[in-house]
Amino acid sequence: MIKRIWNGYTTPENADVYEQLLDTFVFPGIEAKQIPGYRSIELLRRDLGDEVQFTTVMGFDSLENVIAFQGQDYETAYVPAEARKVLKRWDERSTHHDVRQTRRY
Repeated sequence: MIKRIWNGYTTPENADVYEQLLDTFVFPGIEAKQIPGYRSIELLRRDLGDEVQFTTVMGFDSLENVIAFQGQDYETAYVPAEARKVLKRWDERSTHHDVRQTRRY
């Protein structure tokens, strides 16, 4: 399994707006693509005082599935225009990690 990790940052005033945009527009748009091997997306949120960090962690079966989602330059961040209007800044590139272990309790 591959985890695709990306970070975006908003002002505190835009944090709830951005989270709602992810929930109602961005995530459903990704799911609607019906990408083979796409398994999950997680949203993490962290208050940093003057900004709020959002981290997305997407799960794919393989790197080929990531390429099917984002194209040959698969590290390029997926940031729709609507999200760019609300974000203060974001990572231009996503990172990709091989899952070596998962332990459930």
